Amino acid sequence: MPYQKFQPESLMMSFGHQSGMARGAVKAPVYQTSTFAFETAEEGKDFFELAYGLREPVNGEAPGMIYSRLDNPNLEILEKRLSLWDEAEACAVFSSGMAAISTTIFEFLKPGDVLLYSSPLYGGTVHFITEVLTRYGIQVLPFYYHQQPEDILRQLNAKRQVQRVAMIYIETPANPTNRLIDIEAMSTLAKTLSTEDRQVLTVVDNTYMGPLWQHPLQLGADLVVYSATKYIGGHSDVIAGAVLGNKEMVERVKGLRTFFGSMASPYDAWLLTRSLETLKLRMEKQTRNAQRIARFLQNHPMVERVHYLGLLTEADDDQYRIYQKQCSAPGAMLAFEIRGGEKEAFTFLNNLKLIKLAVSLGSTESLAQHPATMTHAGIPEDVLAEMGISEKLIRLSVGVENVRDLISVIEHALEKAAEVREAEMAVS
Repeated sequence: MPYQKFQPESLMMSFGHQSGMARGAVKAPVYQTSTFAFETAEEGKDFFELAYGLREPVNGEAPGMIYSRLDNPNLEILEKRLSLWDEAEACAVFSSGMAAISTTIFEFLKPGDVLLYSSPLYGGTVHFITEVLTRYGIQVLPFYYHQQPEDILRQLNAKRQVQRVAMIYIETPANPTNRLIDIEAMSTLAKTLSTEDRQVLTVVDNTYMGPLWQHPLQLGADLVVYSATKYIGGHSDVIAGAVLGNKEMVERVKGLRTFFGSMASPYDAWLLTRSLETLKLRMEKQTRNAQRIARFLQNHPMVERVHYLGLLTEADDDQYRIYQKQCSAPGAMLAFEIRGGEKEAFTFLNNLKLIKLAVSLGSTESLAQHPATMTHAGIPEDVLAEMGISEKLIRLSVGVENVRDLISVIEHALEKAAEVREAEMAVS
């Protein structure tokens, strides 16, 4: 039976590593080295010629190890295994999600280009796009989940920017509102905007869905990016990012990664490889927990609205259609609007037991945070309003704990928030 015919969760245990490579070790060791020795000077010359693209590989020849800023056995194993989930030709792993995002955007954009991006995005990405990219002569233009491709095209025509768009950057589901963007439709728009001389790329941040529940490359995206800190790492003990796509594009990204020096370290790559072995188990458990919690919140009197993909119905029209088309499960990220405002939201957060009050997501432990004053704090109030992020919005990343325990602590915290709200209403 061909090895590659096994499912990814099976291949996560050994793909890319042979025990003979490490004196019989079942698990790959940590290759904690900065540099690698050549057998001969001629071998060193060959390795560098391939690494710098000075000649084409012969008979399937691959560059050997030179220096850990370029490549490392742990990085190589991790990138091979990550590629399996998205059926990608190649993968590049970085020292953080923002390193993956910024390196990718800088590689494919130049001064004078226009970047179209979906809104909302993770707050750090918004800041990078609006405050950093614009310093380098790159123009940026947001669009929202309810805008159809023809609406966006009209907007571009009105601004005379059609010929300057170089990339469409999407985060779907959106952080923190869970709003969906149609990846296939945006990919079609990118092709419409492309010319013979200029390819408009579609790049998708797939962090919320992880490599399991959504596969952007199969929906027409050119590149998919992850904050590997989240579900891929899954234990709140490593910071990393990843970019996947076809070999040519990923090689370009890796080239810039080499000079930015933003690759993941050998030990971080080893930690992520370890985590991939339980990725499916963790994400399935987290999703089941989130489904139960979302239904509980939906029926609680202190909750105005729950933003969770698993609660979408045909009445949600376009959002439901997109979910059915491009997601295989609702995931474990949810947000809800508590009755009241910041005071009630903070009371809820301050009275949570078991669930940690912290940013980040996708780890084994459940986390809660207040987007308006935390992850999206640097965004102007009017833009937050357009994004649908209010002072009453709370984001939950659901972990693998006992779901009855999680519901119990959420219920207790909601009761405390209700007491505060009742006291305020009595005074007024």
